[in-house]
Amino acid sequence: MNHSALLAILFFISGAAALIYQVLWVRELGLLFGSTAEAAALTIAIFFAGIALGGWFWGARAGQTPRPLRTFGLLEIGVAITALGHFLVADIYFAIYPTLYAAMGASPVLETFLKALVAATILMPSAFLMGGTLPLMGQHVVRARDELGRQGSRLYAINTAGGATGALVAGFVLPMALGYSGAYLLAVGMDLLVGLSAVVLARRVLPMATQQRQAASASRLPFLIWSVAFLSGVVTLAVEVIWTRLFAQVLQNSVYTYSLVLTTFLAALALGAGLANWLARQKVFHPGHVLSLLLFGSALVVAGTPWLFHAVTGGLGYLGHGQDFLGYVLAVLEAASIVMLLPGVVLGAVLPYLLRLMQGEGAAPGAVLGRLIAVNTAGAILGALLAGFALLPVFGSWQSLQLLAAVYLVLGAATLGIMGNIRLSVKAPGMLLAITAAIFVVTVPPELETIRINPMRGENLVEMREGRAAHTAVIEREGNLAIRVNNYYTLGGSGAMIAERNQTLIPLLAHPDPREIFFLGMGTGITAGAALFLDPERVTVCEILPDVVELAEAHFGSYTNGLFEDERVTIHAEDGRHCLARSTARYDAIIADLFTPWKAGTGNLYTLEHYRIASSRLKEGGFYVQWVPLYQVSMAELEIIARTMNEVFPQLTLWRGDLYAERSILALVGSTDEAPLDISVLRENARATATNPDMPDAYFEAMGLKLYAGNARSGLFGDAAINTDNRPIIEYQAPRTHRAVLTGSARWVTGLERDGFYRLLAEALAPSSDPYLAGLDEDRLGYVDAGRIYAAYRGQHHRGESEAAAESWQAFTTLTPAFARRPDSPAGQVGSGVTMFGLSED
Repeated sequence: MNHSALLAILFFISGAAALIYQVLWVRELGLLFGSTAEAAALTIAIFFAGIALGGWFWGARAGQTPRPLRTFGLLEIGVAITALGHFLVADIYFAIYPTLYAAMGASPVLETFLKALVAATILMPSAFLMGGTLPLMGQHVVRARDELGRQGSRLYAINTAGGATGALVAGFVLPMALGYSGAYLLAVGMDLLVGLSAVVLARRVLPMATQQRQAASASRLPFLIWSVAFLSGVVTLAVEVIWTRLFAQVLQNSVYTYSLVLTTFLAALALGAGLANWLARQKVFHPGHVLSLLLFGSALVVAGTPWLFHAVTGGLGYLGHGQDFLGYVLAVLEAASIVMLLPGVVLGAVLPYLLRLMQGEGAAPGAVLGRLIAVNTAGAILGALLAGFALLPVFGSWQSLQLLAAVYLVLGAATLGIMGNIRLSVKAPGMLLAITAAIFVVTVPPELETIRINPMRGENLVEMREGRAAHTAVIEREGNLAIRVNNYYTLGGSGAMIAERNQTLIPLLAHPDPREIFFLGMGTGITAGAALFLDPERVTVCEILPDVVELAEAHFGSYTNGLFEDERVTIHAEDGRHCLARSTARYDAIIADLFTPWKAGTGNLYTLEHYRIASSRLKEGGFYVQWVPLYQVSMAELEIIARTMNEVFPQLTLWRGDLYAERSILALVGSTDEAPLDISVLRENARATATNPDMPDAYFEAMGLKLYAGNARSGLFGDAAINTDNRPIIEYQAPRTHRAVLTGSARWVTGLERDGFYRLLAEALAPSSDPYLAGLDEDRLGYVDAGRIYAAYRGQHHRGESEAAAESWQAFTTLTPAFARRPDSPAGQVGSGVTMFGLSED
């Protein structure tokens, strides 16, 4: 293999390693700082800042080293060594953060400074060294001044293609194959391999000429090139942020789909660099004309994105209906390619083509590459922040894209005016047309919907916000309100008010005196508001989306039992796991909301490390409640979650959240001690929150015990895997299960699966042998069996299994005669009279 091919392979691997680091750093710092838009933006900004500083610093010195390939290799080795420091810094930060947070007095400014300091400590050394790799490799490869455009764009294409590959394997393969630590160490090994190989190869290469090294600091980039490099960085990253947000409206939003979108974007940039390489080799084109056309072309593809996206998605329709995982991935890839790949090629050609314009400036190749990358990356930092924190919230997706298209039009007009070697009679109309087009796209936004509303189902849009992290809307349907995030994820609604209140009341039936309660997730606020029925001393709520908090307060106040006015309540708009990790407070109960298991970031709330953090924040005898949507997990995911919790909590009991025929929810209640159930506590708590408190004691005992599903002491979950931060099985398995269920090759824990699961729990550990139920007499143990039988009855009746339903009904009435009302048919018509805190089980 020749020298040039070896260098291409090494530079490809270098790019792949860099994106593996970036993907893993974003995820790792999400665990440290919270999975918020702000935390992700801080991570990306510091990483890019390191790249920019490194590009400028090492670029300025690239022409002064006789063996740039050797220096490149040493930088790669340095990246590997400094990258290992993240393990130490992260562990120290986790240990001392609660103390530091308390010492700072919960100041947002000081907390942000601390996060920035930690992120800089982890990211900056490696990123600074990464920033020097392109300038130094370019200095080695570009041996003639007129090769800068051709060779420089080629290197950029190779490195970016490596980055796309790294992003793909980091999203799809490495975390489950090696764990995050193993994936990180693989990236370290890749950099060591590249670095050592480059050092060895450098021994065979003659030192570079002294004249070129002396010319390195003699020139400066022209103002126009600076402007195009900076502003194209601003616009390209801003467009990428908005494209990613748009796809969040029509995708599963798992780790896989985010990886696909990022990979497609990077692949487009790599192909764009390939286009720039081809253009740089054409002698017949005037560089100024080509740059103008690229800028005008960029404006056209960005301005056309709203209509293109609408056409590809069928008006914001959910992609990949009814397809298995592979089919879904291919459908997403197809849509992403149409929307991003071809337009991204045009955007991606701008920066590398600038190298063609710099060939005659007299600077060393490494200096040009370093400074150009530094300026472009600085613009990228601004673009990413601008899109997420200004453009989307203020202008929305569609108009933001038009504004960004206008920037390209203005740049194209400026380039045409300054560099276009054409007659004024042609130049002036072209510039005027570009400026007119810019004014038009800014002042005439696309009239396209930004959320999919179904009027045929009686839906109406009440309010919508395109916030920093998500699109959030309040939807009205048949007089009921609901909060919807990113078009397809509903966070609850007023129509399910009693059911949402029960998510607080049911798991706390067995707690003797919950004075301080923490809610991980808020949604509408109805669940957290139910805590005020218990007259607590303090309620703390953490909701990751600020817009959800504001919309809930604006539209759901009448359903939340005074949640937003009560002085005992504190609401934090931040990541719940981070909220617990940075706090030194201790709680009687921590209640985790229903989380969609396949959504990216949700897996962090099902891990061993998270449960350990939560356990450390509980008082003696405290409860951690993990609600699980049985209609969104298979038995595999349910067993993993239960096994993981059981590793942390001495006692883990399971409680039904309802007695519905379908779409049931289950509470996994972890306790810090192994005390058995106090039936008097359950009875009085049930009485205190019921709509009919004058009923006999037996009624309330039966009402509570029929919701008890079982005990993890059964050993039913003993063979399941443990979900950890390092190997987040739920986050990677749940999206595949989701697609498998849609195609019929897997099942949620609903219907027969749910009833079978409840039966297995009872068979593995009968109520009479359950240590949690020790001390209950035969009648009360019968109430536990009755709950399982009644749940089965509801499913049988729903499925039209008349004979089985009649048998179940008979068994239920035998165990709980006080609840029975004669059914209107042998199957037992719905209408048993069984209620829970005012919720009719019909």
